[in-house]
Amino acid sequence: MEEEFVLVEASSGHLANRANEVLAGADRFEVDLQPEIAQYQVESASGICTDMAVLREQLVVARRALIERAARHDARLAATGTPVLGLTMPTPLTNSPRYHRMAQEMGALTNDLAICGCHVHVGLPDDESKIFVSNHLRPWLPTLLALGANSPYWLYGDTGYASWRYVVWNRWPTSGAPPHFDSAAEYYAAREEIVASGAAMDAGMLYWDVRLSARHPTLELRVSDVAPTVEEAVLMAALVRGIAATALTSGTAPVNVPPHLLKVAMWRAARDGLEGFGIDPVTGAPTPASSIVASLLRWIRPALEFSGDHEMVTTAIDRLLLDGTGAVRQRRAFARRGRLDDVVRFLVAQTSPA
Repeated sequence: MEEEFVLVEASSGHLANRANEVLAGADRFEVDLQPEIAQYQVESASGICTDMAVLREQLVVARRALIERAARHDARLAATGTPVLGLTMPTPLTNSPRYHRMAQEMGALTNDLAICGCHVHVGLPDDESKIFVSNHLRPWLPTLLALGANSPYWLYGDTGYASWRYVVWNRWPTSGAPPHFDSAAEYYAAREEIVASGAAMDAGMLYWDVRLSARHPTLELRVSDVAPTVEEAVLMAALVRGIAATALTSGTAPVNVPPHLLKVAMWRAARDGLEGFGIDPVTGAPTPASSIVASLLRWIRPALEFSGDHEMVTTAIDRLLLDGTGAVRQRRAFARRGRLDDVVRFLVAQTSPA
């Protein structure tokens, strides 16, 4: 699992371009801490985990390491899909030949990349299994996006969306929900065509919401905003693993949602989060998002029970439905006094593991 964060000034809550200082000597850390495309972003990556309790501990250690390092440089760590204060355009890029080439090739698309996601990698036996699971994940992408929505603010204002990160990211030509593929060969042929077109510099710039990782032998889910808390990050990992296990053991064909319907379902999920209506992946009808979540949990329940994750997942979902997603909680923090710096303080406190 990979988590992306923003660094903010301890005094003002504005973005802090201090990733280089925070990550100095990162190769000596117990956990994998990395830079991202912007100088105010940092990323952590867990090791390979087969148990959610182990994953939780690794995420806790990584967040604490980043929080401690940031504090030494008068900065704070915030888990939010988009920054609340102090966006700088163009993006101050990390000094990397790859990032500078991206800016040259993609122009103004790199101007506002202050966005942070949560990536879940699932190890699978072979490429055909990865495509099969990808096709099964595809109808549930809007639901996973709604569950992880954590980015309502942008440029000092409320966007009216639960996940504005997803909207910003979907300007890129290789982003969004992937097509349904009948085979790994078809997937790789499409990837080669996209790279040949110039819309991606290489396979690593295929930014679909779920993709075959270009660096690891995994299927990678990239649809969600960075999780506000460690518990919500673990929830996302457990759900993705539950879908993958159910797909492989159920013997059922994946639902091939038409691209036009999936596109509007993703838009509804980005706008409404869990609080509004989603698009049912089977019927195509507008349905309360909470009801679609219940359908997902019923489908993957045997896999969750087998892995021992069922109680943890249902408890976490109940808490989300009661307390609201990250987006709801950000707005609640603002509503108390009408101050965006209150939202930043809330995010910093929420990011820190208990």
